[in-house]
This record gives sequence, C-alpha cells and structure tokens, in this order.
Amino acid sequence: MTEPTPSLGFAPDAEPVRVKANGVEFACRVAGPADGPLALLLHGFPDTPHSWRHLAAALAAAGHRVVAPFQRGYAPTGTAPDGDYRTGTLGADANALHEAFGGDSSAVLVGHDWGAAAAYAALAQEPERWRRAVTMALPPLPALAAGFLSYAQLRRSFYIFLFQTPFGELALDRAFVERLWRDWSPGHTEELSPVLAALGTPENVAAALGYYRAMPVFGAAADPDEAGKALTATLAGPGVPVLYLHGAQDGCLGLDAVTAADAGGAPLSGVLAHLPSGSRASVISDAGHFLQVERPVEVNAAVLDWV
Repeated sequence: MTEPTPSLGFAPDAEPVRVKANGVEFACRVAGPADGPLALLLHGFPDTPHSWRHLAAALAAAGHRVVAPFQRGYAPTGTAPDGDYRTGTLGADANALHEAFGGDSSAVLVGHDWGAAAAYAALAQEPERWRRAVTMALPPLPALAAGFLSYAQLRRSFYIFLFQTPFGELALDRAFVERLWRDWSPGHTEELSPVLAALGTPENVAAALGYYRAMPVFGAAADPDEAGKALTATLAGPGVPVLYLHGAQDGCLGLDAVTAADAGGAPLSGVLAHLPSGSRASVISDAGHFLQVERPVEVNAAVLDWV
C-alpha cells in the first residue's frame, strides 16, 4: 500500500490508495496525518468519495487520518467477485478496511445513504473497532416502519422497485443520475462526472443495482436465517453512540417518513429510539439528501463536535 503525501483534503490529482479488503480491491481517497485516528467515510448511491471533500478536509485539519473508499462495485474499486452486495457484507467491508488501514478503538465511522447502512452493519458486527459513528440520510430500518409505506414516500422510492426489474440496467444512465440528484437535493448543483465515471461500465451499473436487489425484503436472501441476519445488520451495535443527521428537504427519504414515529416528541425522537444510549439526532435546515455537500459548514461543525 503506497501512501500519498498527507494533505488537508483529498489531493484531486493523486491516485487512490489501493488495498485488498474482504475479497475486493478497494480504491480509497485519503487525507490527513498517517498517524492520526482513523476516520472512515462511506458514500452511498449514486455517489463517490468526492462528496466527502469538505468533511475530509475538516477532519484532516483536526488530526484525523481520513479514508474514503469507493464502495464495492463503484470504479475504480473492483466489483464483488461473487456478486455479493448484501448489507452485512458492506459492514464487513468497513471492518476489513479498518484493519487494512491500521485502525484502533479510537476510529470513527461516517456513512451516508448506503454508507449509513454499511455503518450500522459494521457496528453490529464489530463494535469494539469504533469509538463513535455518524450516519446521514438513512436511519435504522425499524425507525422507518411507520413512514416508509406512506403514499408520498412510496412515490419518492419508485427507483427501488424499478431496480428490482430488468429495466433497471436500461434506466440507470447519465440523465437518470442527474435527475435523481436534482430531485433529492433541490436547488443544489453538483459536478457529477466522478459519479458517472464510477458507474461507467455495465458491470458497475449492475453492482449499484445489486445493493437494492440484495435487500432481504425483496427475497434476495432465500434462507430465512440469512434474511434475518441481513435485517439485523442495519441496526446500530450496542455501546457505539451514533450522531444521525437528516436534511430537512431530503427528496429521497422525506423527513415526514423519518419523523412519522416521533409521536409528538422532539424531531427524530423515533430515530433515537433505535440508536444506542448517548446518541444524538439533528435535522439540517435547507439541506436535501446530499447534505454533506449542500450544507458543509453545518455538517462539518456537527460532525467535529461529535467526534
């Protein structure tokens, strides 16, 4: 593993650091001092480590060794040789990357969207590896039980059902990705060439769809025990406090769906009910789904205060 010169952010022209972890060769953006506590940043769909550029710079300036992998299947990371994109496997990836980069119990884990699902799985599997965690835009699944099946949320989530069909490969092109970003982060303009490059081959597109097709609710895990394990893997592990952040204008997973279980309590109290003791949850105003690039000042401040 060849380390680049440490910087306060991702060096835009630097080659990613490549490591083998959990059977996949990962390409990772890195920043900050090599001897700092590990901060592993996991992106979601359709996204890349580029969206962590603001938070990476802030964490590196605070002394963290920041590692942001391209998730399995997103180029230049390799695709899963066995086609495994289950949530539990994503969590095992995070724990294997912790090992590959020499992390210890001072490490922090940050995940957005599918990266949040991976973070919950990693915490459930090996909580002793992590001191604290931050998740964004996807709470533990039980927190959605009261809100996901509303008409408004089902309408937003059309793509999940589309991706279960053979039409998913045909639909997931440049125009589809660009429109998702516009709908999910209203009013925000983002340079999406890194995302389009990460989904640049049919194999990469199939991998991105594989995350959704491996969801146990759609029967990808025929073994009931395996389905149960996959569902359990979306829960935060005990003893690892989590900061949960959600954009007030999230067009992917609406705040109304996330707060449906609050029962008159404080906003996101329904989320906190499914997180370990000592956790926090906050709504980021004037932010959509990709809150880390829409409101970097607010998100960076919340994360730095937490970790």
